[in-house]
Amino acid sequence: MSGLPSDPRLNAEFSPNPRIHPLRSGRAPWSDERPPLPILELRGGAGCDVVIVGAGITGAFAAEALTRQGKSVLMVDRSFPGRGSTAASTAMLLWEIDTSLVELAERYGFTKASMLYGRCLAALRELGELVSGLAIDCNFAARPSLYLAESDAQPDSLAAEQEARLRANLPSTHLSMAELQQSFGMSRPAALVVSGAAEADPVRLANGLLHRSFERGARLVADAVVDYQFAQNGAAAVLASGAVIEARHIVLATGYDMPSFVPSDLHRIVSTWCIATLPQAEARLWPHRALVWEAADPYLYARFDSQDRLLIGGEDAAISVADARESLMPEKAARLVQRMRGLQPQLEFDVSHSWSAAFGETADGLPLIGRVPRAPQAIAAYGYGGNGITFSYIASRMIAAIVAGEERQWFSDFALDR
Repeated sequence: MSGLPSDPRLNAEFSPNPRIHPLRSGRAPWSDERPPLPILELRGGAGCDVVIVGAGITGAFAAEALTRQGKSVLMVDRSFPGRGSTAASTAMLLWEIDTSLVELAERYGFTKASMLYGRCLAALRELGELVSGLAIDCNFAARPSLYLAESDAQPDSLAAEQEARLRANLPSTHLSMAELQQSFGMSRPAALVVSGAAEADPVRLANGLLHRSFERGARLVADAVVDYQFAQNGAAAVLASGAVIEARHIVLATGYDMPSFVPSDLHRIVSTWCIATLPQAEARLWPHRALVWEAADPYLYARFDSQDRLLIGGEDAAISVADARESLMPEKAARLVQRMRGLQPQLEFDVSHSWSAAFGETADGLPLIGRVPRAPQAIAAYGYGGNGITFSYIASRMIAAIVAGEERQWFSDFALDR
């Protein structure tokens, strides 16, 4: 590709982040299957329409959307696809945003905030249709979501949020303490129960999306990007092997390992801890297998998987170093059990899996998706937040539109420099 600067001084600011830490520690309960992959052995270089850096759930959604358009796609990942932050996800597929509708309206106005919530609700519905249409076997199932008030909150603590949701035509129902106890056997001052959420095995979901993308011609390069180069008419990813991939666009789907040239004022990396129990007796499961989370910071979140194991996560802390994160695992696991036992004492807490992971969050609870400032050939896809998989789906649709030259005004809602 002509016009790409070769002077390393010109591209120093576009180098990947050299501070690479493991994104995940411990072992999650998801499928460990490793399907055959069409790995492309590069000898010198290659060209394509789009190179996707990262083959986790975000990269997989992007590859599916782009190959559906007929684009030629190469994916680059230094590890086996889906074994980074994807495997650490509890895959609670929510349309609710970490920032409440009331808080988001205070920041951006009610009209914009309600549109953002509505867009997430529609995206999750479309995601389910995509999984069904592609016949991906990933234990995808529709579930309600149960949003709990903090234990010391006032009985009307969620009233304003419920009123805002109804005004925005969102499917939300307010439960009093008595109604919550009767419906779910949980004791909190109030709760909101909503429809439209879902669950899945995140590794099998990513594998299924990749399989469909590979069927359409996408290929995987097992390597690491060590440098990025940009020009007006395209971009290039320089690999550790010395090979160079030239493309019209580069999609950054690197999870929580964000390249240093991507603006980062809106986000920070924290750690989250999770455990899974042995399968629960069916009689112990709470009704409707709802996805449970709290109106707290940090909040507890929990669900049952397809084998009736209880997955619990939370205790988030501003820690990004893997060794420090791992050292806290026993303490955090005990705390997660204690908090859930206080909410559902009838459950068994024989822990079979424990893990921790890097987790991204933004100041407003929204993802970072779109063109990278000063490097418009690079498209960032960072679905940070508690509903990261929903954001990853939205990112894939935005990326496909950008590549097709069909950007829309609302894309600025998720811009990196918003």
